[in-house]
Amino acid sequence: MYVMWKQSLIKKFKMLLMVASIMFIHLNLKAEEIKPVDVVVYGGSSAGIIAAYTAKKMGKTVIVIEPGNYVGGLTTGGLGATDIGNKFAITGLAREFYRKLGSHYGKLEQWTFEPHVADKVYADMIKEGKLNVMRNLRLTGVTKQDGYITEISLEVSDQPSKSTNKTIKAKMFIDCTYEGDLMAKAGVSYAIGREANSLYGETYNGVQLSDFHQFPDGIDPYKIPGKPESGLLWGISNASLKPIGSGDQLIQAYNFRLCLTQDKSNKIDFTRPDNYNPKNYELLTRVIEKEKWVGIDGKFTIKKLTGENEIENTGNFLIKHMPNGKTDFNNFGAFSTDMIGANHQYPEGDYDTRKKIWKAHEDYTKGMLYFLANDKSVPESVRKDMNSWGFAKDEFKDQKGFSNQLYVREARRMVSDLVMTQKHCEGVEVVDDAVGMAAYGMDSHNIQRIVINGMVKNEGDVQKPVRNSFPISYRAIVPKQAECKNLLVPVCLSASHIAFGSIRMEPVFMVMGQSAATAAVMAIDAGLPVQQVNVKALQKRLTDNPLLNNKPLEVLVDNDDQLNMEIAGDWKRVGGGYSRSLLLLDAGSAKVSTAKFVPEIKNNGKHEVYVYIPKINGRTSQTKYKVYDGKSNHTTLLKTADIKELGLTSGEWVSLGTYNLAKGKNAFVEVSTENADGLVTADAVIFKPI
Repeated sequence: MYVMWKQSLIKKFKMLLMVASIMFIHLNLKAEEIKPVDVVVYGGSSAGIIAAYTAKKMGKTVIVIEPGNYVGGLTTGGLGATDIGNKFAITGLAREFYRKLGSHYGKLEQWTFEPHVADKVYADMIKEGKLNVMRNLRLTGVTKQDGYITEISLEVSDQPSKSTNKTIKAKMFIDCTYEGDLMAKAGVSYAIGREANSLYGETYNGVQLSDFHQFPDGIDPYKIPGKPESGLLWGISNASLKPIGSGDQLIQAYNFRLCLTQDKSNKIDFTRPDNYNPKNYELLTRVIEKEKWVGIDGKFTIKKLTGENEIENTGNFLIKHMPNGKTDFNNFGAFSTDMIGANHQYPEGDYDTRKKIWKAHEDYTKGMLYFLANDKSVPESVRKDMNSWGFAKDEFKDQKGFSNQLYVREARRMVSDLVMTQKHCEGVEVVDDAVGMAAYGMDSHNIQRIVINGMVKNEGDVQKPVRNSFPISYRAIVPKQAECKNLLVPVCLSASHIAFGSIRMEPVFMVMGQSAATAAVMAIDAGLPVQQVNVKALQKRLTDNPLLNNKPLEVLVDNDDQLNMEIAGDWKRVGGGYSRSLLLLDAGSAKVSTAKFVPEIKNNGKHEVYVYIPKINGRTSQTKYKVYDGKSNHTTLLKTADIKELGLTSGEWVSLGTYNLAKGKNAFVEVSTENADGLVTADAVIFKPI
């Protein structure tokens, strides 16, 4: 009896231990709760860092959650030749970012830059703003209550385990990812792919067939030319061409923006990459043969043949020069760094799917560089040209020089109460709740590579200019109120495919990040949903204190500011320049012409005066400027050869010196054609308090 009682007691004790052990394990597997904050920024992209900095400077507690190990997105990931449209559209902290780059290079602003320099600027901003950035954490879930996100769940990106999961609560959330993952998990409506033109009354959306970045006629798509039964070459889809303007869920191609150099002391040669298969580039050899390449530098010519324009390409890299002998290599031509058709599963793919797509793009890109540099089927002159380049040793050091950011040009796009469309890009419709501007052309990279009339063709390319910068609506960065009340989406914002093609530039994302964070702070302070923020008050905050430092604002006078310009002579107004237009005059005219920029100075004190010099062919070798400080004239003869231009540039700000200026409209800067020997420009002047 005693033995049976003892055995029963031991069994019960073991069961209690087992239950306690299970409870202990369960308690330990409960996700760690990160200290709640006012604002969570999900995604450490360029928009994300600017958004977090903004919210922190406005007195809120902030945390940045970055799924990867790097911050800055494409801005630090290889896109060093900034796509912008015109610089006038970029304001606030975004413009200040390019000013800080300029300071590094000894200039007012710098828009083409080395990736590591951009990374340092962001690192300094994170340090100065005392931002809490948590890396290698990715989203797994969203908890909502009464239309508000209350908490998000996270896992360690590279080694997910329930034991290391985390949660965080916040009052406001800002999705700054290129994929829109937080937006999607929050139950917000979104679109993927191309809308039919008929949906929003557009003409450049949907299926499009272009002559740019296109295969020349006559390139056979089959493994054995002329024999369809042999199968299609690698990279060609068996899909058929749908009606022009029809919609689908396909997305434009991704690539890596490559920072390469010809500096032998800083060059890493291209080596045979993982999963290399030279057969993947058979189509490329057919392009090289047809287009008669002699090198890799992409160029195109437009010829008038049989009454129509015909575009002829050669080379396959758009090489954009940056400081210190480095370049931003981008896609060009029919077969280049864009891995056309390989990313269609990316927007909705799970993390493993995306990882495989990312790796495939890396292998494809490295493989193409190696192929062009080494394969005997490539002409010797092309191989020699490719071998003159290599990855830069001092960039992306832990990646052996290869970019750390896939160029996710487009993934999800929110569908909110207002959708930005082609009509907004073209100025047919203009919003009155602007919180940013865009100025780049309506741009889509190719989306499919298919067979048309027995020839291989790319489909999806669109390159249509916009005449002027255009405003972006606040309604485009907030969801419908019924879907979520405390989320802002400044990157995957509400726009059609073709409108997003204009908006989706890194500087614009930065501007929208600042606007989103400012709105988030205002919503917290007012206890309102983001949809009910007073937009007029938001606009005033963005305008009155763009750098969040309450310092006196600089004064910009553009040639389009009629109330602040006095123009004498035969100037012609032409498109381009710093904003919408510039004044241009050939100094061959015997008559001296002048253009006077008259600012309204806000405060007495020292101001540094900068004049904007557009880069145009046929510029005069010297230009005469007169600065009147309200008491005396100061004349400067600016030599064009002395203008500091680093890398690709459309124009530069040049200092005319520092002057004591009085409050009011007493001072001016006058541009004169006197003693000029070429084209003289009068475009824009900045009066910067110091």
